[in-house]
Amino acid sequence: MKNTLTGCWAFVLMLSLGIFQPLGLLATETDPVPQSTSWINVVRTVQDKVVKIYGAGGVPGLESYQTGIIISPEGHILTAWSTVLDADMVTVVTTQGQRFEAKILGMDPKLEIAVLKADTSNLPFFSLKDLPKPDVGARVLAVSNLFGIATGNEAPSVQKGSLLAMSDLKERRGKSGVIYQGPIYVIDAMTNNPGAAGGALTDWKGNLVGLIGKELRDPQSNFWLNYAIPITELQDSIQAIIEGKTVASKNEMAVVENPHELIQLGIVLVPDVLSKTPAYIDRVLPDSPAAKAGLMVDDLIIMVGNQRIDAQNRLRTILQSISQDDALDLMIQRGSEIVPVKLRQE
Repeated sequence: MKNTLTGCWAFVLMLSLGIFQPLGLLATETDPVPQSTSWINVVRTVQDKVVKIYGAGGVPGLESYQTGIIISPEGHILTAWSTVLDADMVTVVTTQGQRFEAKILGMDPKLEIAVLKADTSNLPFFSLKDLPKPDVGARVLAVSNLFGIATGNEAPSVQKGSLLAMSDLKERRGKSGVIYQGPIYVIDAMTNNPGAAGGALTDWKGNLVGLIGKELRDPQSNFWLNYAIPITELQDSIQAIIEGKTVASKNEMAVVENPHELIQLGIVLVPDVLSKTPAYIDRVLPDSPAAKAGLMVDDLIIMVGNQRIDAQNRLRTILQSISQDDALDLMIQRGSEIVPVKLRQE
């Protein structure tokens, strides 16, 4: 069963204190940082560097909120790549209740991260230099907007826990809706709840050590995994996104000979009636490359290679720059899941 019982009492406690301490993980005399004024200062400092993110969604099964981490004085925000970001602009809210519009600067689908840019500066931020690497058993803080409780100037929720293990996500079978394949920290705090994705995992000194991952469940055992991606695994990609190296600009889309065409791939989109009609699939032609690759009606094409697809005309422009001799790497939104698909034209 998912963290339903934990969520109920945590809701009340977090509203009153802004800090969630799971049973069995309360501070003791042997804790490296006692529950004192200095510890509270660490918590508040970390909370100031975490923001609440609001974007697309809001329908059953698709939350419209998650969490982000401020990583530069220029307003760069690291978060988990999800359907919440399926919008031109999203809203970020600080612990003090400041609201900013943020654009999606870039994303890395394989790592399932995105970097946003808010039009602000001089906010508290996590440094990505000289990052610590905690050992198994180390005490950690998980800071996030789980359950979407903090909508204004409320502080993000804080959970105390420790690192149970360092594992590799690709070794786990039956995972649902997660593309990332790599090292993770397994946490004994109940972080796997709506809104927590993109939150900060820190050591007890407030140093950033990980990014809280998406909700992850093994459908066979119904086991929910509480995990974070080590920030050291994300550093290079974050820097590339900030420097604009991961997404080519529109003027770099040169037309090639024999480009891919949707009909030849076996894809029929919904009628293009808006200035930015989403690239939803209306039909998949039988025995076509799309059918053989497993594409389905109502799939939403959100990326081709490293290019974000925000409208059908953008999709067609990108296809004109890719030869039929080259395979297409697509990212598909199917319900609440993100699915990678490789298309080859016969």
